This record gives sequence, C-alpha cells and structure tokens, in this order.
Amino acid sequence: MPRIIGETLEEHRKKTRQQLFDALSLLLQTSTFESLTMAKIAQEAGVGRTAVYNHFQDKEALLLAFIAYETGQYSVRLNRALSGVSSPIKMLRIYVREQLALGSSYHLAPGLDLRRQVSNETSSELRLHAQIVENILRQILRKAINEGTLPPQNLPIAISMVNASLAGRSLPKDPIQREYLIHCIQAYVLRSLGASHTLAPLPNAKRFLGRRIDLDENPFSSRGGEGMVVSACPIHRAS
Repeated sequence: MPRIIGETLEEHRKKTRQQLFDALSLLLQTSTFESLTMAKIAQEAGVGRTAVYNHFQDKEALLLAFIAYETGQYSVRLNRALSGVSSPIKMLRIYVREQLALGSSYHLAPGLDLRRQVSNETSSELRLHAQIVENILRQILRKAINEGTLPPQNLPIAISMVNASLAGRSLPKDPIQREYLIHCIQAYVLRSLGASHTLAPLPNAKRFLGRRIDLDENPFSSRGGEGMVVSACPIHRAS
C-alpha cells in the first residue's frame, strides 16, 4: 500500500501529482520526452512504480496534466498583471513582458518543443492549452482595433507573428540592459501591429535609466553566462 504523504487522501493525491510534475520538469531539463519512462519519472519523484498508475495511465497523460497545470498558473498570473489596465496598448506591453518571462513559468529547458515529441492526438490537446494564452492576446488585439489604436488586421496571423517574435529570446542579467531590451521589443511588436510611433516610441539609448546604452552590442548574446535564456512556451513554438 503506498505511503500517505498528506493528512487526507485528497491532499496525498495533490502532493503526489505535484511530485510527479516536479520530476517530469526536472527530467526534461536533460532528456527528451521520448526517452522518458513512467518508471524513471516515478523513481525521480520518489513514487512507487505501481502507484504512479493510480494517477496517470501513461506519460502522455502525465504531460497533459502537467501542461494544463502550468498553463493555468501562467494564465492566472497574466490576467492578474492585466487586471485594472484599461489601455489595450498598455495591455500589449504587459503581454510582451510576461511572455518574455514565460520560461521561468513553465519550468522547462530552454527551446523545448513538446509538440514534436508526442503523438498526434496529444499534440492536438497540447495545442488547445496554447489557445488559452492566445485567447488573452486575441481579446487585447480586438479591443485595440475597436478603439482605433491598431488598424484592422487578420488576428490569427497577428497572434502567430507576435508569439513567434518573442520565442526563444535571451535577456541580459543586467537589470538596466534587460529593461532596455524589453522596451525595444515592446516597441517593435506594437509597431509591427500598426501602432503609431507616438504610442510605441523606442527607448532613448543615450540615457536610459541613467545609463548610456551601447547600440552596437547584441543584447541577445550570452557570453560567459552573462545572459539569461528565456524560453518560449513549449507548446507555442510550433503554433
């Protein structure tokens, strides 16, 4: 009989699932999803090899539950950041910033594309989770178009291009350089969507937060561990 790790069976179930999520996340830092087995995941989680099947029938079911959990956590955080903001331009700026920090939300290795490592059926279900975040962006874009701050445009194309432009970026550890880069990306995304230069000004490199920014330096490079890689959503990369 499996050891109970909570005061109630429900608490035990939640803690066990979290242990399995943490184990899957850790293993995906160094291994492909195809190479993982339920036994290996259970061992990493400290869960009995038989008991793990009481929670998930196979590793793809575990992956779907993990992504659903992570997507839910991220969408709550994104909606919280957007709460109380009425300007769609400001909302787009927030969306860009949160997407650039998405790697720390999903707790997965940079550049991981899960949709290429699972069955077609599971890939389709993963795509549904990606649409949760896409729908948030879609609502923001519609609001901006209705207010006239962005021109009418094909939303599926716009959403795909916005997310693609944010995929796999690296951000400098230096806070001022990082903030300057975020401001530049925000301006680029807004202008690409048709926002005026007045609404989407480029930051002043001559003096940004009290510092002069070197325009010849590549902020996306990561030399000697100076940059922090920020991955795109592992289910958005192939969208």
